[in-house]
Amino acid sequence: MEDRSTSQGKMEAQLQEWGAKLDDMQAKANQVSADKKADLDQQIAALRAKRDAMQQRLSDLTAASDDAWQSVKVGLQDAWHDLRVAFEEAASKFK
Repeated sequence: MEDRSTSQGKMEAQLQEWGAKLDDMQAKANQVSADKKADLDQQIAALRAKRDAMQQRLSDLTAASDDAWQSVKVGLQDAWHDLRVAFEEAASKFK
C-alpha cells in the first residue's frame, strides 16, 4: 500500500498532466466549427472546474493530520475515479 506522501505526489502529478490535456483540448476546440466549439468549450469548462475542485481538496488535505487523511481517503479515491472517467470520456471526443 502506498504511503500518504506517495499518493499525494502521484495525484499532484496527474492533476498537472490533466491541466496540460485540458490546454490541448482547448486548442483543438478552437479549430472546430462554432456549433461544435460551444459544446466542447462547455465540457472543457466542466472538466476544469472538477479538476480545480480536486486540486483544492487535495491541497486542503495536505495540511490535515494522518488520521484525517485516512478518514477521507476512500471518498477522495471515489471522486478521483469519477474525475479520471470524465477525462477519459472527454479525451475520446478529441481523437
